[in-house]
Amino acid sequence: IVFSGNGPSGICLSYLLSGYTPYFKRESLHSHPILQRKLEEAPEVSILDQDLDYLSEGLEGRSDSPVALLFDALQRPDTDLGGTAESVLTWWHEPSRAVPHLVLGRNAPGGAWHSIEGSIVTLSRGEWMGLPDLPFKEWLKQKRRGLRNNRATAEDIAQYYQHYVMKKGLQKNFRCGTVVTSVRKVSAESISNHAQKDLQENSASLWNSSEQSTEVFQVDGFFKTVEGDKEPFSIYAENVVLATGTYDSPTWLGVKGENLSYVHHQLSALEKAVKNNSIGIMSDPVLIVGAGLTAADAILFAHHCNIPVIHVFRRRVSDPGLIFHQLPKMMYPEYHKVHQMMKEQTAACAGPYECYISFPEHHVLSFGKDKSCLIQDKNGCQKAYKISMALVLTGSNPNLSFLPNNGIDLAMDSNQPVNPKRNPIDVDPFTYECTQEKGLYALGPLAGDNFVRFVQGGALAVASSLLKKANKNPP
Repeated sequence: IVFSGNGPSGICLSYLLSGYTPYFKRESLHSHPILQRKLEEAPEVSILDQDLDYLSEGLEGRSDSPVALLFDALQRPDTDLGGTAESVLTWWHEPSRAVPHLVLGRNAPGGAWHSIEGSIVTLSRGEWMGLPDLPFKEWLKQKRRGLRNNRATAEDIAQYYQHYVMKKGLQKNFRCGTVVTSVRKVSAESISNHAQKDLQENSASLWNSSEQSTEVFQVDGFFKTVEGDKEPFSIYAENVVLATGTYDSPTWLGVKGENLSYVHHQLSALEKAVKNNSIGIMSDPVLIVGAGLTAADAILFAHHCNIPVIHVFRRRVSDPGLIFHQLPKMMYPEYHKVHQMMKEQTAACAGPYECYISFPEHHVLSFGKDKSCLIQDKNGCQKAYKISMALVLTGSNPNLSFLPNNGIDLAMDSNQPVNPKRNPIDVDPFTYECTQEKGLYALGPLAGDNFVRFVQGGALAVASSLLKKANKNPP
């Protein structure tokens, strides 16, 4: 089994496939009486071996995935109500149930969390960022640190994920510094005898079964050496798990001049410019495009450094679809501050905030070589501004260029590119196997699960399915 992606989804799945097995803790009492009754029916049977459809029936919460809600309810009962009840799971290490697998990733374990500026505070509560059987809060206590307003920094999260892999002994399954360039089905007969022998050794139970597979996946890519060379590889696997997240490919506006050197699509560009003093208090304004949390993070960072900001976004400030309307004010005071600035400091009416001006219901028409930017409002009225740099922060899309047709054939709407919010990969809700390609699984944002807290249920579903295939489940 090969996974592409070593973020929280990949780490959690590796844990479950390494023989770590969840059981219902017999003396536990869950606040959901129907779930409690179901769990008491077979406490000696691992959750991985039970009927996930049956267990998750009737659960409600902040995810559309029944298995995500189930695993979350088992690990963090009542957390949405502010409860601190302990997990009702106990974990046993059963090495005989381990399934050979490889986790391929560009960065160290933790995936995109290593690419995010370390001081940025997570949207989710700190305890929701944790992985099974190693609470994030406990790890933070060992570092003699606490959570700020119940939330954690990106640097803490990245370090925690690396620590988790070491602590649970998963590192032998991880190959960091790898880039996957192609995943495609090939006939088992067409691959070399040497590759077939490897496959048989790694998944004997599959290959010795009466249903010997006629097709396998060929995973091609390269490994980046310490010297900077690229060493190519080819791996053959019966099952491939896509867990690449969505951080790879920022969305572009598609306007003239967007490819100029002062126009950027990642927040890190602003941090870098401040660090090397290429922009500062006396610079022309920084243009920030977008009305999501990354744009808000950029505004907060610029505000902290006293850098002037022109903020352009398409929606009305009162649009209920804006993320700010979905965040409790007590937990997210800094994001509500940005929303307040967006409302009170528009071009039409000056407000109390220096070095910031917002342009609701505007869009960018073009960027000029002289660092000028042309914007237009909903009535067609145009304005030009001189800027020092532009940050287009309007979301990102997964980079699935390694799949045939960029993975479009796997999406819910196979006429549109895969998008985690609008058009995720179409998967079976209880196995996370792609409906259009057997043996291929999708996890995390690719399958529509956009929070670390909920990606773990997908890992549970995939592990349960793969263990059944490998005959590692007890009868």
